[in-house]
Amino acid sequence: MGKRKSKKAADGSESDEDMSMVDVEFEWFDPQPAIDFHGLKALLRQLLDADAQLFDLSALADLILSQPLLGSTVKVDGNETDPYAFLTVLSLETHKDKKVVQDLTAYLHRHAPLTLPTSPPAHLGLILTERLINMPHEIVPPMYTMLLEELAWALAEAEPYAFTHYLVLSKTYREVASELPSNGVEQPPAKKKKSGGAGKEGGGETFYFHPEDEVLQRHGVAWGGFDYETKVDEGASDSKRAFQELGVKPQGHMVLIEADKFQGAVEAVKSFLGGGQ
Repeated sequence: MGKRKSKKAADGSESDEDMSMVDVEFEWFDPQPAIDFHGLKALLRQLLDADAQLFDLSALADLILSQPLLGSTVKVDGNETDPYAFLTVLSLETHKDKKVVQDLTAYLHRHAPLTLPTSPPAHLGLILTERLINMPHEIVPPMYTMLLEELAWALAEAEPYAFTHYLVLSKTYREVASELPSNGVEQPPAKKKKSGGAGKEGGGETFYFHPEDEVLQRHGVAWGGFDYETKVDEGASDSKRAFQELGVKPQGHMVLIEADKFQGAVEAVKSFLGGGQ
């Protein structure tokens, strides 16, 4: 195991009478092939959302775990538990003969905001990262910082990670009007969400599940969102309500960053979210 870093973070809730705080100690680990398969597969399913069924998630999890010295997981109760978050990078060129990478590459090309670089000398690194929805954002900067360090070590050992571009695959959401019947009762007007993690895209307001994506795209050569290919029931947005009046429609999101801009992008994420090393 190449890393084991700890940090305490406070989380809690406040009522009119009192406020309770819980100290949680987060630890960063290398991916563990013997331990992390099921937890990693669950996080991949969450990341890919409705389109997760298009891919062999078992094969994708195995591929991530086959490079345990690259990328990180975040855990709470020690190395033997499931990860609460992960971040890794995959070489689409090195693994181009694997079926799951072929499926992913075709999918990315269908939805990319511009033509993606493919053949040498271009070398695309796909960054995959996800975390449980209640994880503090401060866990993110150390994962990106450690990835930069690990890539430098890998290149020093002549490993095939000399990327020319990084593609961050992520997800966003939009608020949509509820499909639920009003039963003749007039609904209150929708409340505007106050958030620094929102932007305009396509004609509706886009919110970021991962607030660092808004920072990363400022350093990208291109970025954009896309609708998932897998159709969901009309009431699916109501089942994912974030607010009382509005439903939530998740969408895919990509940011393409040139390799020489990536370290600056990571530094900006550290400055924005805090918790950096």
